[in-house]
Amino acid sequence: MGDISISNGNHINGNNIGVGVQRKSCWYEEEIEENLRWCFALKSILHTSASQYQDIQLLDTKPFGKEVVDFCKSHLVANKDAFCDPRLELVINDARAELERRDEVYDVIIGDLADPIEGGPCYKLYTKSFYESVVKPRLNQAGIFVTQAGPAGIFSHTEVFSCIYNTLRQVFKYVVPYSAHIPSYADTWGWVMASDSPLTLSADEFDLRIKQRIEGENRYVDGKTFSSASTLSKAVRKSLENETHIYTEGNARFIYGHGAAYKQH
Repeated sequence: MGDISISNGNHINGNNIGVGVQRKSCWYEEEIEENLRWCFALKSILHTSASQYQDIQLLDTKPFGKEVVDFCKSHLVANKDAFCDPRLELVINDARAELERRDEVYDVIIGDLADPIEGGPCYKLYTKSFYESVVKPRLNQAGIFVTQAGPAGIFSHTEVFSCIYNTLRQVFKYVVPYSAHIPSYADTWGWVMASDSPLTLSADEFDLRIKQRIEGENRYVDGKTFSSASTLSKAVRKSLENETHIYTEGNARFIYGHGAAYKQH
């Protein structure tokens, strides 16, 4: 795991003079390999944006531990406000067990999961059996499931992205892969959206729904941005279409490289 430190955004120059303006942030640092570290500022979380949607009636969150939630409530302003949103029902439990226990069906289920790594806790949540017997029964007829799907770069997309896409094609009628560059990962990252109803929202309709449902203005996502995210390169598209591997517990694929924290165990 990485370390988190509080920073006010100032630094000291060679004359021991503080430089820069004050800003509220947390810095996250993780050792990837010896003498190689990621270091970046944490500013926001999923809830900050997800709870802006005016017509969301219930927002369940499964994977948080109580210690993390308590820390966020006590020390991070944006997180505290999000966790206090009356539409949020916070459930601290195993995601699969909780979905199996519940009778409710949902409009959207988002699998913002840890990466599928060998020995990790989440690879079973990328399997055909999980999608087929756990996720799909919890969606309404036009419900949408979306999952993060690992690296999606020109050299890295065959690690897990292509087989997660192909696995979801075995379960849902309509499956859309999309990607975005993530600077902190130094790679393009992939997600896959799936439904039994057509996923054909136009860019103009997307913009209209943003205007109707979100308070304020997005700095990044609009209709054209989202549409372009699903336009993958020719090489990646061809690779995904030719993928035959189906993700199961018995023949799971894992992403390469686990960082120093994983290697210590």
